[in-house]
Amino acid sequence: MGQVVFLHLLCRVLAVLAVSLVNAEDPYRYYTWTVTYGNISPLGGAQQVILINGQFPGPKLDVVTNNNIILNLVNKLDQPFLLTWNGIKQRKNSWQDGVLGTNCPIPPNSNYTYRFQMKDQIGTFTYFPSTMFHKAAGGYGAINILQRPGIPIPFATPDGYFTLLIGDWYKPNHKILQASLDSGKSLPFPDGVLINGQSRTTFSGDQGKTYMFRISNVGLSTSLNFRIQGHTMKLVEVEGSHTLQNIYDSLDVHVGQSVAVLVTLNQPPKNYYIVASTRFTKQVLKATSVLRYTNSKTPASGPLPAPPTGQFDWSLSQARTYKWNLTANAARPNPQGSFHYGEIIPTKTIVLANSAPLINGKKRYAVNRVSYVNPDTPLKLADFFNISGVFSVDSIQSMPSGGPAHIATSVIEASLHDFAEVVFQNNEYDMQSWHLDGYDFWVVGYGNGQWTQDKRRTYNLVDALTRHTAQVYPNSWTAILISLDNQGMWNMRSAIWERNYLGQQLYLRVWTSVHNLANEYNIPANALLCGKATERHP
Repeated sequence: MGQVVFLHLLCRVLAVLAVSLVNAEDPYRYYTWTVTYGNISPLGGAQQVILINGQFPGPKLDVVTNNNIILNLVNKLDQPFLLTWNGIKQRKNSWQDGVLGTNCPIPPNSNYTYRFQMKDQIGTFTYFPSTMFHKAAGGYGAINILQRPGIPIPFATPDGYFTLLIGDWYKPNHKILQASLDSGKSLPFPDGVLINGQSRTTFSGDQGKTYMFRISNVGLSTSLNFRIQGHTMKLVEVEGSHTLQNIYDSLDVHVGQSVAVLVTLNQPPKNYYIVASTRFTKQVLKATSVLRYTNSKTPASGPLPAPPTGQFDWSLSQARTYKWNLTANAARPNPQGSFHYGEIIPTKTIVLANSAPLINGKKRYAVNRVSYVNPDTPLKLADFFNISGVFSVDSIQSMPSGGPAHIATSVIEASLHDFAEVVFQNNEYDMQSWHLDGYDFWVVGYGNGQWTQDKRRTYNLVDALTRHTAQVYPNSWTAILISLDNQGMWNMRSAIWERNYLGQQLYLRVWTSVHNLANEYNIPANALLCGKATERHP
């Protein structure tokens, strides 16, 4: 009798545990997105753009930390296509990164289903096309990740949210722009600036309430300054990191970067100008929108809010004020500052110098004298199937050296759990913006001239911000630290798309010889196969 009672109780306990495990699974969100061409007039004249579900910009992904995303992408273009998820870490899952080093492009009139998780992330991110020069035609959109219930944030819940995708824009068709680059020419100066795909739009809010503005630079080439007439902005988040809450009149947002600010509508009820304008350009382009108080009866008036008077030095000074909020948590309950990155000695140092050489008589861009080209076989597939002749980890040096530039498929190898110091050395008089997939990193230092080892004494080893895209000022350097805890093949690239397309990128192979699902997921069953991997089977 006692055994029967015990078994009955055991069964009930196991049943409760099973139900709890099912209920504890992170939610799934399902999407079907269809990519097409369409004609709109963002700068007055009709032009062909890339739409997603008929929208330009594409649909917002409003999700919650740890949501599982199942997204079926249908390609109705006349060219192969991929989307990449800018700033989403793809933990253990570079298979879903959506760049040509990890994925075969989706052929026309075909589809691919992305499966990934917003693992341990909150904040403001974007997606955009990674193939060819499609980004110049649109196809981009916002990713906003809210915190899980019960996870505190270091500010009062905003009364509402506004998403602003700002960026430079070109009138010529993306195929014409790509052909111009292929011929050895540079892009012309942009034709304008857009906010959410328009040159003018309106955002409405109630007087006395506080709103979060999520601002991302989705353009091709130009840093932008963002400001709101008569209002200050409290910076609270940068690319998934909660910041010290400094107050700003305007913010520089460089290509590929995202910020979130709180704005309180504490002015007399009327309409106010919102401005995004180009930085560091002889001709200043701008897009003007309107912040409308719902009880306003007065249109926006007066001069537009002025841009910063300073140039690179002003922008650098502002960048140095961005600090990590050590006592705030991010996606997890533990404080951000509980990870003492400054106490870890780097196991690997990489210095990457960009350049703009002529190769075979045509303009290219290079890193450490190597101008990257995509092979027919994605690097990740070649690595998984052990296919030779696709890439070599000796194809690029981890330090700059003299000599002519050349074309190659450049890959740098690192061991899983390395702690890496990476220095971006910019010897050109052009603004640079560098992005790394699969990670965020601590931006520990900026400086003028050439980086040397003694510059480490200037590093911020206490409260440097973590982010996924870092700017590098002309004839200057930027230093970052990365905890390489995410196995995979990860794209390190210029976020300035002309430079990216013409070779200013490489891949970081974070690797261990031990195959373990705790480190990396298996190849997806639906993985597209191409190049030398066409006849292989997952």
